[in-house]
Amino acid sequence: MEPLIKFVQDEFVTKKDFPEFSAGDTITVYYEIKEGEKTRTQFFRGVVIQRRGSGASETFTIRKMSGTVGVERIFPINMPALQKIEVNKKGKVRRARIFYFRGLTGKKARIKEVRS
Repeated sequence: MEPLIKFVQDEFVTKKDFPEFSAGDTITVYYEIKEGEKTRTQFFRGVVIQRRGSGASETFTIRKMSGTVGVERIFPINMPALQKIEVNKKGKVRRARIFYFRGLTGKKARIKEVRS
């Protein structure tokens, strides 16, 4: 049954071209919001905490600080409302899921940047 599901996902789910990013990177996600009959583009800029799943069900979690409150948002990679993703900074982390980042504040919450 699993190969059949994979075949359907590969054939019928539209793939968008997004840049490569991983945990520790600072990215900006532009997505469409519908309010009544109007649509507008909003962005969410933050650090990628994790990427999980594969294929059509892949998601990624972004965390940003809004004042003193941490805000996390989970985006499906195949969400139709996603318009574009910009990679602002490449971060150097040793883990694929940096949940320890939630407990860090101030200067400890900085991630080293990879110069390329």
